Amino acid sequence: MNRIFGSNKAKPKPSLTDAISSTDTRVASVEVKIKKLDAELSIFKNQMAKLREGPGKSAVKQRALRTLQQKKMYEGQLMQLQQQTWNMEQAAMTTENLKNTMATVDAMKIANKEMKKQYKGINIDKIESIHYDMEDLIDQANEIQESLGRSYGVPDEVDEADLQAELDMLGLDDELVGENETPSYLSDAQALPDFVDAAPVEELHTSTPTAEVAR
Repeated sequence: MNRIFGSNKAKPKPSLTDAISSTDTRVASVEVKIKKLDAELSIFKNQMAKLREGPGKSAVKQRALRTLQQKKMYEGQLMQLQQQTWNMEQAAMTTENLKNTMATVDAMKIANKEMKKQYKGINIDKIESIHYDMEDLIDQANEIQESLGRSYGVPDEVDEADLQAELDMLGLDDELVGENETPSYLSDAQALPDFVDAAPVEELHTSTPTAEVAR
């Protein structure tokens, strides 16, 4: 039956991408033909340059004119094909951009629904209450730290003038000490005792008679 009446299934229509690919193939074919005609024109040009005026040169000239006419025809066809390719590529880009836009819109719709579901479970009043509770807890923690850091046996108020005067008194001895000398408040601590292992030996002074000295 299919052989007699044919099949009801229609062939799939070529897509825009298929049409662009087919047109690019035709463009490449026309470009090859134009290059071939350019090569023939170059040959005719060299022949006419070598021939003198006469029937032979006129025949070559006629062939060159026909070749040039064919080249012009192919060049016009090439321009049309290139314009078609450009138009189809623009249409393909526009279609792709529209698809991307629709996909973006669909994604935004889904995200909007999800956000609404999430916000339904959020209570602003509870968040504010938690915030206030945290502030109270932080204040209590600071009070505890201040209480633990309280000093004992130290006067609350110390006169800075008295401290400065005492500090100046500590520096008086240092002003009188030379570069290589030891301060007085360190000399007592660093001084060695008169003897370490044994008592000091007294020096014996012998008296010399006056008469012997006179000698």
